[in-house]
Amino acid sequence: MDVITLESEAYKDLVSKINAIAKFVVDHQDDDTTDPDEMWVDSYEVCTFLKISERTLQRMRSNRVISYSIISGKSYYTIGEIKRLLNEKKIRSTEECMNDLINNHKLHAQQRRTIKTDK
Repeated sequence: MDVITLESEAYKDLVSKINAIAKFVVDHQDDDTTDPDEMWVDSYEVCTFLKISERTLQRMRSNRVISYSIISGKSYYTIGEIKRLLNEKKIRSTEECMNDLINNHKLHAQQRRTIKTDK
């Protein structure tokens, strides 16, 4: 194992440059390039914005009508999968509710990103 030593000023300069690069990347992230169909939303968001019950969503998972992933005990769905169910009339909701879901998810993600960079 090689050990590399740096002078204190050189180390501080390096850390400063890394922080500047990180800030640039965060400031220039463009959410508009992200395909909304690839975004993942949780059960709470789906139920709230599409105005369906948690039990309805659970029934769809149990009957394998909707594909999902579980992470740390929470179920997540892609926007594309939710749109598919709306188009197939398996969820009775409106396009306006779907747009609210997408917009709110983007807003919430941006807020989380801002909080992380402020720390």
